[in-house]
Amino acid sequence: MFILIFEQLVKMFFIMLLAILCYKIKLVNQEGNKTVSNLLLLVVNPFVIITTYQTDYKPELVRGLLISFGAAVLCHIVGILVTTLLIRPKGSPDANIERYNAMYSNCGFIGIPLINSVLGSNGVFFLSAYIVVFNLFSWTHGVVLMEKKFSWKNVRKGLMSPMVIATIIAVLLFFSRIRFPEVVLDSMNYVADMNTPLAMMVAGFSVAQTDILKMCTKLRVYFSCFLKLVLIPVIMIFILKIIPLPQDVAMTTLIASACPAATTGTMMAIRYKQNYTYSSEMFALSTILAVATIPLIVLLAETVL
Repeated sequence: MFILIFEQLVKMFFIMLLAILCYKIKLVNQEGNKTVSNLLLLVVNPFVIITTYQTDYKPELVRGLLISFGAAVLCHIVGILVTTLLIRPKGSPDANIERYNAMYSNCGFIGIPLINSVLGSNGVFFLSAYIVVFNLFSWTHGVVLMEKKFSWKNVRKGLMSPMVIATIIAVLLFFSRIRFPEVVLDSMNYVADMNTPLAMMVAGFSVAQTDILKMCTKLRVYFSCFLKLVLIPVIMIFILKIIPLPQDVAMTTLIASACPAATTGTMMAIRYKQNYTYSSEMFALSTILAVATIPLIVLLAETVL
């Protein structure tokens, strides 16, 4: 699996480099970036989830899905504990930004194509549970970090996110055993197949907007990336060693936790008037470093598990 992960990340990295070039030569501007992001979030990613659930009903899949929910909740609790203990408000005026980016993963944009390439549709099936839990936590705990207060309105908003709605629809279709006609499903699969290139294009456009040289001189950015890309995934490896889970579920949870910082970190920083430039720097650096760290985390997991 190490080789598969590494090869897939290299392919994704080259797409990201192409996106950086397109942005730098002004073939794409910020408005284009927003359009592609919306297309990915509102159309392509939901189609990935729905088509993944268009499979035969199997008890082992249902059991794996329920276990995935539990594993995802545990992973986010670990993230909260680690970031709360190791990122102290006295150490930085933007500690809330660092905490958010150090624990919340880009499990949708990068996690879906990566897991689909190495674990197939079953992996994406189980990943949908992680994405739902991610949305619940990011719109509750994540908003508390950004806004410094809790709001049920934000919880409702998190529950109405496109990925959560798509997952609910997909689950209902799965349990009711309703299958789309082949011609419709094939069309949806064509759209879903755009996920990898579009996701990496969005990542590339975001990286292109940061001052990479300036970003590389900020030590605290490296510390946040270390927590996100190394410490939390390593802790999860040893937790998964203690709590034996089905292999696909364990690797899906681990890879999702090892993904770089979530794009929503920058979006929320803008929404709640936080330091969004700093957030975008953490997103950019973690995305670049993840090309090396994710394969190493998977290699360690294969050794330990």
